[in-house]
Amino acid sequence: MACLVPVQAPVTVLTPCTVRTAQEATQFAQEILQTEKIIDDLLKSSHRPLASRTTAPYGSVMPTPTTKPLAASFAAVLGFSTLIAAGPAGASPAAATKVTRAALDPSLVAGRGADLGFAEQEAENAVTDGTVLAPSTDAYSLAAEASGRSAVTLKPGQYVEFTLPAAANAITVRYSIPDAPAGGGVTAPLEVSVNGHDHRSMTLTSQYAWLYNEYPFSNDPAAGPLHPDWWTTECGCVPDQTTPTPVFGTPFRPNHFYDEQRLLLGRTYRAGDVIRLSAPAGTNAATTTIDLMDSQLVAPPKIDLRAANVLLFGADPTGRRDSAQAIDRAIAFAHSAHVPVYIPPGTYQVNRHIIVDDVTIEGAGNWYTVIKGHQVTLSSPAPDGSVHTGVGFYGKDASAGGSHNVHLSGFAIEGDVRMRIDTDQVNGIGGALSDSSIEGLYIHHTKVGMWLDGPMNNLTITGNQIADQIADGINFHTGVTGSVVRNNFIRNTGDDGLAMWSEKTADSGDTFDHNTVQTPVLANGIALYGGSDLTVSDNLVADPIREGSALQIGSRFGAVPFGGTVNVADNTTVRAGTFELNWKIGLGAIWIYALEHSIDANIQVTGDNFLDNTYNAIMMVSDFPVKDLYSITDVHFANIHVDGTGTSVVSARAAGGATFQNVQARNVGAVGVNNCGSFHFTPAGSEFALTDLGGNTGGGTTGPWLASWELPNTITCDDRPAVVAPPAPSAWPAG
Repeated sequence: MACLVPVQAPVTVLTPCTVRTAQEATQFAQEILQTEKIIDDLLKSSHRPLASRTTAPYGSVMPTPTTKPLAASFAAVLGFSTLIAAGPAGASPAAATKVTRAALDPSLVAGRGADLGFAEQEAENAVTDGTVLAPSTDAYSLAAEASGRSAVTLKPGQYVEFTLPAAANAITVRYSIPDAPAGGGVTAPLEVSVNGHDHRSMTLTSQYAWLYNEYPFSNDPAAGPLHPDWWTTECGCVPDQTTPTPVFGTPFRPNHFYDEQRLLLGRTYRAGDVIRLSAPAGTNAATTTIDLMDSQLVAPPKIDLRAANVLLFGADPTGRRDSAQAIDRAIAFAHSAHVPVYIPPGTYQVNRHIIVDDVTIEGAGNWYTVIKGHQVTLSSPAPDGSVHTGVGFYGKDASAGGSHNVHLSGFAIEGDVRMRIDTDQVNGIGGALSDSSIEGLYIHHTKVGMWLDGPMNNLTITGNQIADQIADGINFHTGVTGSVVRNNFIRNTGDDGLAMWSEKTADSGDTFDHNTVQTPVLANGIALYGGSDLTVSDNLVADPIREGSALQIGSRFGAVPFGGTVNVADNTTVRAGTFELNWKIGLGAIWIYALEHSIDANIQVTGDNFLDNTYNAIMMVSDFPVKDLYSITDVHFANIHVDGTGTSVVSARAAGGATFQNVQARNVGAVGVNNCGSFHFTPAGSEFALTDLGGNTGGGTTGPWLASWELPNTITCDDRPAVVAPPAPSAWPAG
C-alpha cells in the first residue's frame, strides 16, 4: 500500500497512498521513521545535524492522507541545499560592518531588550555609493522612520554592502521603495550577491507601505483630509469651519514608508564575507532606500514525527490550494489522539481564522513553515463588525469561555492587510487564550500581530518577531491577567508596539520584560492604559515617530483608573521624546498622561536609561481642558540616567507631584525643569511639586538640572524653548 516518491536521486522514500487499517498505520509509521533516517543521513553528510523533536507517544491510527507526503514536502521546499554548510568562501575576511542594537553600540544597551540571535547592521555604517540620508526626526520623512534616523538611498545601479560579523545563512532587509502614482504600491527587484558571486534576487514591494492622511489613514496619495471637521495642525484650523476653505498639498501626511523581507541564502557564509545589495540598473523603482540588514544563522528545521502532520490531512505545502480545512482536520485528530499538530516546511494558504483550543501547533521554524493568506471581503459584516477576514490563529471569544491550553510555536504568519479598519479581526493572533503560550513566531503584514481580548489569564508570549503592522504589535485588551510578554522583537508598527489596555476591565499582574520595540510609526513603543500591578522591565525602545513616545502611562481611551503598583524598571529608551504635532510641543521619552482620570497609583520608575532625547526625558501632563479635574501624584523616579535632552529633563504640565532620587543627567539642552503646573501661575507657585530625595546630579549649559531654586514648585514654564541637539550617547562613568 505504498507509492514510490522520488526525493533526491539516488534516494527514494516510501510513503502511503492510503492508510485504512492499524496494520497499514504501523507500516506507515515505520516508513516515516526510515524517512527521518534518510534525511538525517543526508544532513550528516553535509556536516549539519537534524533538529528533531519528538513529543507525546504516537499510538493512534492516522487518517487517510490526501496530498503530498512528508519527505517529498521537505525535498520540494528545502531542496536540502539550505541545510548544507558552506565550505571556504571568499578571500581573507574583511572587517565587519559595525554591529549595533537600535543603531547604538551594543554595550550601551547591554542586558536590555530582546535577543533573538540576529546581528543588526545599519546601512549608514556600510560601504555604499548611494546617498546617506541626513539624520532627522521630522515626521513624514524617510529619515525619521529609519532605525537610527538615517538610511541609504540607492539610485538604479548603486549598491550598499555589509561585511558579515559572524556566520550566517539568512538575512532580513528593511527597505523602502516608492508608491505607485495612484497608490497601491509597486514591486521592484533587489540584487543580492556574496563576495561578488552567488547572485540571487529579492522582489521588494511597497504594497504594504505608504499610508496617507489622518487616522485611520488612506492608501490614496491624492486625497484631502479625511476629517475636515477635525482640528488640523497644518492650517491651525478646522477646515470645514474656515473661510476660505484651506487647500492642503498632496500627498497629505505620507507615512509608514518601510517594509522588510527575509531571505534564506541557501548556504552558510563566514564572518568577513561581503553581502552586496544592489538596485539593478533596469529597476522600475526610482529609488531604493535601505535602512538596515539583519543577519543570522538559522537552525535546521524541526521535525516532529510523532505529531499529527497536516500533510496527511490534505494541506498543500506549495501554497497553491487552501489548507485551512486540512489544518482544522489535523487539529480535530490531535484532540482525539492527544498529540500535537505539526506543520512541516512549506507555504500554506489560509484565508480565514484557525480556531484553536486545547491544542499544540508547532512548525518547523518560522523561516521554514509559513502560513500565508489573502484578505477576504465578507459578503456581509460579521457580528463583531468585521468587513474582512484573513489568516490568523484565534482563541474562542471570552464571552464563550475563551480557549485554554493552546501552545503555538515555530511558524510564520504572513497576512495581506493594506489599510486600517479598526473593526476588522485580521490579526495574526486573536481571541482569548488562557493557560497558553506563543513562542517563536514571525508575524508580518497583519493588522495587529497579537490582539488578545480578555477576560483571560496566564498567557506567555516569548521569542517572537512582529514586523510591519498596520496597527499594534501586541495588545492586552480588557481583563488580561497574570500574563507575560518576554524577549520579543517588534519593528515598524502603525500604533503602539506593546500595549496593555484596560478598557472597562482592568489588566492586572501583567509583565512586559526584555522586549525590543523599534520605529513605531504612530503612538508609543510601550503603553499602559489603566490597570493594576503592572510591570515594564528591561525593555529597549527606539525611534518612536509621532503622536507618542517610548513609554506611556496614560489614563485615556476609556481605560479604568490605575491601581496598585506600576513598576517601570531598568528600561532603555533611545531617540525618544518626539514632537506632538497637535500640541506643537515636545514629549518626554516617558510621559504620564492624565486625560480621563487622576493618576494616583504607586508608580515606581527605577533604573531606566533615557538616551538621546529629542525633547524631554520625563513628562507629566494633563490635557488643558481637564487640567483642573485630574492630577498626577505618587510618582517616584530613582536611579535614572539621562544622557542628552534637546530641552529639559522634566516637563510638568499638570497638578500633583513626584519624587526624584539619584537621577543623573548630562548634556541637558535647556533649564532642567519645565514646570507649568496647571497653568494658573499664582504667587504660590506651580501646582506641581518636585521633591528632591538626594543624589540628583548633572545638568547642562544652564547649570544643575535640579537646582535648589527650582524646588519645590518654582514656575519655569517654557513649553517651546530652543532645542539643542544632544551629542551621541556614550558609556556612563563607573561609580
